[in-house]
Amino acid sequence: MQYNWQHKNWPNFTYDASIIDELVLEFAMETGEVKGLIDGLTKEEQQEAILQFMINEAIKTSEIEGEYHSRQDVMSSIQNRLGFHAISSNVRDIKAKGIAELMVEVRENYATKLSESLIINWHQILFSNARTIKVGTYRIGTDPMVIISGSIGREVVHYEAPPSDILKKEMAEFVNWYNAYSVDSKNIKESLIKTAIAHLYFESIHPFEDGNGRIGRAIAEKCLSESLGRPLILSISTSIEKDKMAYYDALKQAQRTLDITEWICYFSQAILNAQKQAKTLIRFTLEKARFLDKFKLKLNERQLKVIMKMLANGIEGFKGGMTAKKYMSIAKTSKATATRDLQELVEKQCLIPMGAGRGVHYEINLSVF
Repeated sequence: MQYNWQHKNWPNFTYDASIIDELVLEFAMETGEVKGLIDGLTKEEQQEAILQFMINEAIKTSEIEGEYHSRQDVMSSIQNRLGFHAISSNVRDIKAKGIAELMVEVRENYATKLSESLIINWHQILFSNARTIKVGTYRIGTDPMVIISGSIGREVVHYEAPPSDILKKEMAEFVNWYNAYSVDSKNIKESLIKTAIAHLYFESIHPFEDGNGRIGRAIAEKCLSESLGRPLILSISTSIEKDKMAYYDALKQAQRTLDITEWICYFSQAILNAQKQAKTLIRFTLEKARFLDKFKLKLNERQLKVIMKMLANGIEGFKGGMTAKKYMSIAKTSKATATRDLQELVEKQCLIPMGAGRGVHYEINLSVF
């Protein structure tokens, strides 16, 4: 099996750019609609929407790699990093802190020139408390870096990355390629193409012992923001995670050739899907703001605490809905009070009951408007 980096013409990728012509037009339209929605938000609502995108990106880029973090820990980490609160919130999951802070770093410094030191700094942020891997340095040793799946004795090798002794050369060439590839901010097509190649190129080098996927998707986010001349209002990883096997399959195929037409089509479609999902999230932010304007002063302290907890879970909602048992735990109250409060929330049309009997649970009623 010959991989892309072993080809004599590496890294001179070839592709048919016309494959995304229609997609580019659709992306431009979606981007315009999202901008209109964002412009319709108050400053506080815009801040809330951006926070949700960073939370989603942090959670989903980790889930692609099989790591699962508490949404509350990720949110608290981002808020701490942005200085939202005078006193920092407690974060139990150290790994959640690392990926959350990386998301803020990437967004705040999207226009900073890409360099090896920048990428290495991202790795240090991501694994700031790691003890089992070498942090902030390229992998070393003579053992091959392989991507495999399957049980012991029946492993399937999907990809073998370049050996460690050529990583410095490969990374220097990658950074030089990235910085030499200039894109006009109005050229959406070239922005999408550069972003797709940047992610594939980095993933093919696979320079670190761990974290290559998360760093590679951070590079894609930076590349698209930098190319378009503004921070992203979308989450690429949320789009990818919806069918991560398709992502891994597309990456696997692209790493076996220098003709990456299909990869550019796949990754550009993932970005388009992310922009469409962003539109849904922004609408959720608007509905959430209207919901709170309508009901906030009509709820007691316990009810408001529970409602805010439910809304904090974003567009995906509160897993399993709200139940009397969950209400008791969040509000620190008795079953009788929880039952009475929930019934009042239904009567006020804040919540919608789902199911019946012992299986009853409640969902936020954002369709009240």
